[in-house]
Amino acid sequence: MSPSWTIREAERRDVPELLSIEVAQFPEPWTRSMLLDEITNVEARRYTVAIEDKKIVGYLGVMYVIEELHVNTIGTLPGHEGQGIATSLMEEAWGVARERGIQRATLEVAVSNTRAQELYFRFGFAPVGVRKSYYERTNEDALVLWADLA
Repeated sequence: MSPSWTIREAERRDVPELLSIEVAQFPEPWTRSMLLDEITNVEARRYTVAIEDKKIVGYLGVMYVIEELHVNTIGTLPGHEGQGIATSLMEEAWGVARERGIQRATLEVAVSNTRAQELYFRFGFAPVGVRKSYYERTNEDALVLWADLA
């Protein structure tokens, strides 16, 4: 069965919906200006959205650093978790990264966010370290994960 959403690159007009997902999902949500800066920096960033019934149900933001991909943010609209939206966004990003010759990927994830960790482990990520008190508001540590894309 094919998914009920489509994936496209994020646009400026998407920022209000992205903000609402950020606020609903994260204790330290990104701001409007941060999201705008990221979306419009098309040389080094790539933001995609999953659209279902004309609304954004998920998004993914990555940054390219030389031959590496850094997952900046990923989120799913509350009530749409567990449907494969984040997986689809990651699969699409992996395809584009490989086309660009990207060799490795990295990210940080809250140690308590086991659902996200399960997604990342399915994509070959493995923990390589911990950033102590990485998240300012919660003072929570972040796992540093790396994956080979080859």
